[in-house]
Amino acid sequence: MSTTASAVINRATLSLVTLVIVTVVISIGVNALPGDVAQTVLGQAATPETVEAFRRELGLDLPLYMRYFQWLHGVLTGDFGRSLANGQDVIHLIRPRFYNTLFLFAATALVSIPISLALGILSAIYRNTAFDRTISAVALTGISFPDFFVAYILIVLFSYQLGLFPSIADVDGNSGIAGRLYASALPVFTLSLAVMAHIIRMTRAAIVNVLTNPYIEMARLKGVRPRKIITRHALPNAMGPIINVVVLNLAHLIVGTVVIEVVFAYPGLAQLLMDSVSKRDFPVIQASCLIFAVAYILMNMIADMIAVASNPRRRN
Repeated sequence: MSTTASAVINRATLSLVTLVIVTVVISIGVNALPGDVAQTVLGQAATPETVEAFRRELGLDLPLYMRYFQWLHGVLTGDFGRSLANGQDVIHLIRPRFYNTLFLFAATALVSIPISLALGILSAIYRNTAFDRTISAVALTGISFPDFFVAYILIVLFSYQLGLFPSIADVDGNSGIAGRLYASALPVFTLSLAVMAHIIRMTRAAIVNVLTNPYIEMARLKGVRPRKIITRHALPNAMGPIINVVVLNLAHLIVGTVVIEVVFAYPGLAQLLMDSVSKRDFPVIQASCLIFAVAYILMNMIADMIAVASNPRRRN
């Protein structure tokens, strides 16, 4: 077996172990939420006997480790249980919210990645110029502010003052692509700013680092045009680190949607998670957390594999 294949298998195994640990943490964290879920679902008017019977029906009287293995068995067989709030199947409850979050994720990636790569490459081409310093300053500013702060600034500016976009991302199943894009414009813009700031800086840094190599200097001495040096020599050799940082920022984007969906009341999976926490809807909370965890671990695993494939020193 080659060194690269062995390294990839090791990373995949580590990601699987991490996912198992995450499932344990999710189960412990959900059961550690304050309050009695049976009392919350039935209301304060329920008698103690009714509450106790409901706890037995939910399996809340079982030890924590038994509840964990029951939940894990259900997950592995595709059964996430039923919502305690409305009795719906958790899969049916999550599916439309997951599609909404996936749309927000995809729209942000399609907007932010091409623009940030282009600006990063241009900053490397025109480094140490006014353009480069301006882009670097804007990117550093974008990194410095938290997502929720940027979101509220954009709401004040583009919604309340200019009235261009809605402050509430009202998206439903009947909305067409144009309607979805318009309603989710501010969430996409907010997430794009954070992602673009990191990718611009890392793209510029990766290309500038390659430009210090001797073969680049040789190309300059031969009279090769600066843009040709970037496109034919520097960019192909910098693609490994650039792709790695893009995938890592997509993983960051998954986490960022949690805050942004709450700020803009976007009907996605993160908003459903927050609503379920307030209702102590354990099955929905566990399923939502698991989906976010799987997505985040998967993106990090892909980034790690790309780093291994592009850098032989990391294959051990």
